Formats: sequence, structure tokens, C-alpha cells
Amino acid sequence: MLLLDIMKEANMNTFDFGSGHVPAHQHPNGGGWIADTTYVGPNAFVSDTAMVYGNAQVYGDARVSGNVRIFGGAQVYGNVVVAGGVRVYGDAWVYDNAQLSDDARIFGNAQVHDDACVYGNAWVSDDARVSGDARVYDDAMIYGSAVVYRNARVFGESRIYGDAMVAGNAQVFGNALVYGAGLVYGEAQVSGKARVSNDEMMKMEEE
Repeated sequence: MLLLDIMKEANMNTFDFGSGHVPAHQHPNGGGWIADTTYVGPNAFVSDTAMVYGNAQVYGDARVSGNVRIFGGAQVYGNVVVAGGVRVYGDAWVYDNAQLSDDARIFGNAQVHDDACVYGNAWVSDDARVSGDARVYDDAMIYGSAVVYRNARVFGESRIYGDAMVAGNAQVFGNALVYGAGLVYGEAQVSGKARVSNDEMMKMEEE
């Protein structure tokens, strides 16, 4: 075998994910580049423009497409759909039927699961949890140990952090902040520049 052929064959078994070439291969289901240090299950789909590297795991019937990057120690599994320019990294977990799209970022020890959706430019990080049928979108950020669940909606440029919880059919939007041990639930709406903090609770009963 000629030296040029050997070099070509070697390059086919490596890929540069941004920090130099590492051993890698293209996933048979979709053609996306997968570092050899990762685990991507046979039923998972990774499109030819998506990448999985580091020690990340993608398995079950998860579908990863677009310019998605999954790396670090992240885990994506179940029937998850990840599309657009999403980044999932750190030790984040995304599972069940969750959906991520646009330029959402899930990182740290964050978890998104059940039927939750995160999209737009939203971030979920640290030890935050988004679950149930919750929606987090626009430029909203969920971080700290905050929890958003059930049918809650968090959007605009709102921030949920600390040990705060948003649940039920509650909506938090605009530039609102819910933090500390703040709790927003029921049919409550927190908007504008409103602040809910410490042990404050906001609830509006359904009529």
C-alpha cells in the first residue's frame, strides 16, 4: 500500500471536533460523526451534520439532526428529538420524549425529560430540571436548582433560579425573576419586571 493510501485510510478513521483529530467514525444510522470515546446506540439517528463526542451517550430511539453538538458526559436517550443548533454538554441528561430545538443550551447537571420542550435561545443549566409538558423558550434561563414542570411556560427574558419552582399552568415571562424559594403555580402569571423570591408564593385559581 502506498504511503498516500495509508494516510487517506488513517484520515477516514479520525475527525476534528474542534480540538484536533481524534479516533472517530460515521454513525451507520444517519452518517453523523461520532468519536470512538462515545456510545451511540444502533437505533439512534445522528444526521450527517450533527456530532457526538467526548464521553457523551446517545441511545434508544433518540434523533439528533441539524448542527447539534452533544459532548462532555451528556446523555440523550429515549424518544428525544434534538434539532437545530442545540448544544447538550457537561453531565446534562435529556430523556423520555423531550424535544430541543433552535439554539437551546442544556448543560451542567441539568435534566430535561417527560414531554418537555426547550427551544429558541433558552438555557437550562446547573442542577435545574424541566419536565412534564413544560415549555421554556425565547431567551429564558433556568439554573441553580430550579424546577419547571407540569404545564408551566417560561419565556421572554425571564430567569428562574435558586430553589424556585414554576408549576401547574403558570406562566413567567417578560423580564420577570423567580428565585430563592419562590413558587409560582396554578394559573398564575408573572410578567414584566416582577420579582418572586424567598418563600413567596403566587397562585391564581382557575375560574
